[in-house]
Amino acid sequence: MQASSGDIEAGETRYNKTCVNCHGPAGKGVASYPKISGQEIAYTTSKLETYRDGIKIGPNSSLMIMMAKPLTDEEIANLAAYLKQATYE
Repeated sequence: MQASSGDIEAGETRYNKTCVNCHGPAGKGVASYPKISGQEIAYTTSKLETYRDGIKIGPNSSLMIMMAKPLTDEEIANLAAYLKQATYE
């Protein structure tokens, strides 16, 4: 299933590898880690690219920079597509 240019299923698989540990199931947020689901694809893409570029933009920036550095453009597109529509199952 495609949304924009990202693959939702691939995004969910990638999300569940690492992102779920802080942001919780379906990106709903846990403790000091914000809700990241439901955002526009361009917003999520921009945030992840900013972190990947090593730019600090919030209180958890150091952790996010470390997590985003290895992401490819394709993985970012997939994550953004997944998170746009992510819901609890």
